[in-house]
Amino acid sequence: MPSSALHLQHPAAIVETEKIGTHTRIGAFARVQPEACVGSDCSIGDHVLIENGASIGDRVTIQCYVQVGGVTIEDDAFIGPNVGFANHPFPGGAAGSNQASRTLVCRGACIGANASILPGIRIGARAMVAAGAVVTRDVPAGAIVSGNPARISGYVNAASSAREEPRRPEPGSKSSSLRVRGAALMEMPVIQDMRGLLSFGEARRHVPFEVKRYFLVFGVPGEEVRGEHAHRRLHQLLLAVHGSCHCVVDDGAQREEFILDRPNVALYIPPLLWCVQYKYSPEAVMLTLASDGYDAADYIRDYAEFLAIAHTASRSSV
Repeated sequence: MPSSALHLQHPAAIVETEKIGTHTRIGAFARVQPEACVGSDCSIGDHVLIENGASIGDRVTIQCYVQVGGVTIEDDAFIGPNVGFANHPFPGGAAGSNQASRTLVCRGACIGANASILPGIRIGARAMVAAGAVVTRDVPAGAIVSGNPARISGYVNAASSAREEPRRPEPGSKSSSLRVRGAALMEMPVIQDMRGLLSFGEARRHVPFEVKRYFLVFGVPGEEVRGEHAHRRLHQLLLAVHGSCHCVVDDGAQREEFILDRPNVALYIPPLLWCVQYKYSPEAVMLTLASDGYDAADYIRDYAEFLAIAHTASRSSV
């Protein structure tokens, strides 16, 4: 493989752009068109086509037989062999606009072999797309998706991995020690007699804040995801008063997943924790107690912004 001042390319490769970073390797029969941009330390496999307008970050791996058109791929992403990035939602662009929306593969995301990605999709940071998946909607940061159409099956580095099940509190426990800073999984008091069961909680005794608002989430289709945000100041307590739901909490350094499936089990979420709820059972009803009224400015909805804020807060508390 001959070298140039910037990169290495196979003699059978066609490179028509000067926008290629140092130490990038380009395989046999690959083609990089004139208006494409490729970063440093990338690995571009055999028979890869990088079209005009494509933008590839640093340390990206694109394996064989991939065509990258109106796509931005950020640093440290991995694209497996035969991944298909569709350039239009309909064959031949038969319906709708003439120009499809741009696809974004965020930093550190991984897309498995033979996956298909519809145009305009955002694959979140460090998300994983399973081999053969057909992605028809945005993938949240850190999510694991599979199937056709792709559905969330778990979250990277959460307890729902193959190594262990999501956490449940031990019967009779008041709280559980968690990896995620500030979160608590609690079993609320239960009174039982011949008439049935009653569970309750008192503000500042069982609920660790004064409750100023509540809301209920129900009727959620099982494939839908809720949450996907953090709060700057708001405290919350989540209870599945009927059915079950999986919750993922993330403090920017640790991530853990829990199953809420008993009406007396509560998950406490303090400010500056990212939270996602998914895998709602068909009859699930989620009750959330909140420390304040609704304030749109209190929400952090971008995961990259959350990480920056969480890391700054962590350093200032040391």
